[in-house]
Amino acid sequence: MNPIRKTQIASVLAIAVAGVMAAPAAFAQDKGASGKPASTKHFAVVGGYAHQEPTGDATLDGAEAEFDGTGAPTLGLSYYINDNVAIEAWGAADQFQHRVTTAADGKIATVASQPYALSAQYHFRDGNDTVRPYVGLGYYQSNFSDEDQDDQGPYADNHIGIESPEGPMATIGVDLNFTEHVFARADARYLHGSSDIAVDGTEAGEAELNPVVIGIGVGARF
Repeated sequence: MNPIRKTQIASVLAIAVAGVMAAPAAFAQDKGASGKPASTKHFAVVGGYAHQEPTGDATLDGAEAEFDGTGAPTLGLSYYINDNVAIEAWGAADQFQHRVTTAADGKIATVASQPYALSAQYHFRDGNDTVRPYVGLGYYQSNFSDEDQDDQGPYADNHIGIESPEGPMATIGVDLNFTEHVFARADARYLHGSSDIAVDGTEAGEAELNPVVIGIGVGARF
């Protein structure tokens, strides 16, 4: 992977998490009439936007292929078993659109991916539950579709097919509670898995993209 891309991913992640952690104390949590902290709510839904950036490599007919990073809206639904432990169903609400390039031929195709996952999370607490970092571990699958070969490229008369990868997913994130019901979220997910690439049905390479998905969103608890 290009060292510049690694540096860019690390920088974006640091900014996203640091930005929420440094939010002013004026946004302290409103306990509400019941006096119960937001974490006693059993359900939470989060709508947001995320950027997916591949961190691994791909090969096609012996040549290195590059998958561009791209953004898409996301949606998550969590069930809190108790104050600290939650189960989350998460996925892209629309497809991530990737441009596929090689050094020799430039853009050769575009492809869409749409990941979804199920994970368990542990949410930490501070004194007043205003800022709650969390970690998670789960399993994902990412559906590849809409492979479209460039009309002027070397695969213009062929069909490139990409197998849907699946594997473990690790998550780190932080919630900033505005009120008993409303919060902001920043998170980063690492998706580990590989998939075969075929040209006209014949295996021609492998994509081990292992993307990092960095997202922000707004959520509601109930």
